[in-house]
Amino acid sequence: MFEPLNRIFNPGVVAPGGDLSDSYMIPVADGKLLCPQRQPWQPLEGNVWRFSGIEKLAEPHYLGSLDGRHCFAVSVSDSVTPDGHGWDGLRAIMGLLDPVMFELASRALQVIAWDRDHRFCGRCGSETEGHTEERAKVCGSCGMQYYPRLSPCAITVVTRGDECLLAHNAQFPPGMFSALAGFIEAGETVEATLRREVMEEVGLKVGKLHYFGSQSWPFPSQLMLGFHAEYESGDIAVDGVEITEANWYRFDQLPRMIPPPSTLSGQLIQSFIQSRLG
Repeated sequence: MFEPLNRIFNPGVVAPGGDLSDSYMIPVADGKLLCPQRQPWQPLEGNVWRFSGIEKLAEPHYLGSLDGRHCFAVSVSDSVTPDGHGWDGLRAIMGLLDPVMFELASRALQVIAWDRDHRFCGRCGSETEGHTEERAKVCGSCGMQYYPRLSPCAITVVTRGDECLLAHNAQFPPGMFSALAGFIEAGETVEATLRREVMEEVGLKVGKLHYFGSQSWPFPSQLMLGFHAEYESGDIAVDGVEITEANWYRFDQLPRMIPPPSTLSGQLIQSFIQSRLG
C-alpha cells in the first residue's frame, strides 16, 4: 500500500541511495497526468522515466513509498509525449483507479500545484525557498511559511426512512443527482457547515449526523468529509442558483445517474442503499 512519509527531503536531494532507476516517477504537466493509453494510470518506473525524453521543469518532489519503492512527482513539459501515452486530468480517469492509486495521483497533483502557486511570498512578494525539514515554502525576507493548502468541505446524504434526498447541481450534466456539499467557512465546525448548507440549498432542517468517512478531492485541493444526516423538518425549497432540483428517492428507486463508487458521494449513497437492504 502507499505509505506517505513525514520527512521531506531537501530540494534537489533524492531518496536514500541517490538512484532513481528503482523509483516511481509521476510526471505532471499543466495539471494533467501522463497516462498509458491501454491500461489504468500508474507511475512510470524509473528506468522508463530515464529514456522517456520528457523535459523536466523542476526537481522531483518526494511523496512516499509504494510497495517499498520511492515515489516522486515532477513538473514536466507536455511538449513531448512518450509513445503509448497521453495526458489526462484526474477527474477523467478516477473511475478506473483503485483507492491507493487515486491517493497517490491526488497527492502528486496537489504537491505540484502547491510548488507552482507559492514560488513568491503572498505577503511581501519575495521569492520563496523550500523548507529544509518540512513540505513548506519559506520567504527569506519576512519569514512567512506556506504549506500545501487544503479546503475542507462537508458532504451529506439526508435520509428520511427509506428515502434519501439527492439534488441536481447547476454544474452537473443533465439527469445527474448527488449529495449536498459545501465549503467549511472560517470559524465553522463541520457540523455547523452541514446544517447551514442543507438549509441554504434545499430549505430542510436536519437532526442527528452520522460521520461516514473522508476523501481527498484534488479539484484543486479539497478534503471531503462525508456524513449521513437524518431529516428533521421542512419542505424542499431549492435555492435555484447552485441547486436547481432536489427530490426524495426510495433506496430502490434512485435516479438513473448518480455518482460512481469511486467518489465519496457515491459511497454515501451506496451505504444508504445497503443499510436499507439489511
